[in-house]
Amino acid sequence: MANIKSAKKRAKQTVVRNARNTSQRSMLRTAVKRVLKAIEASDHAGAESAFKTAVPILDRYAARGLIHRNKAARHKSRINARIKALKVA
Repeated sequence: MANIKSAKKRAKQTVVRNARNTSQRSMLRTAVKRVLKAIEASDHAGAESAFKTAVPILDRYAARGLIHRNKAARHKSRINARIKALKVA
């Protein structure tokens, strides 16, 4: 355990940030899973509405560094392609 005051503070900050990151990452994954579930159910309208809520979440956390910006772009691109394929089929 840390003995120096600044090290104790950093340890506390790490706990808080870790909890926040875990919560936000979970929210992000849930948003993506909602879209994928709608795609699996062949629900085009539901998939589009879930995608519209997932995109800002992906962008927000990519900007904050929770996930890499390329990962966010990859998710958006692949999900959007699957939604468009639903419309055609």
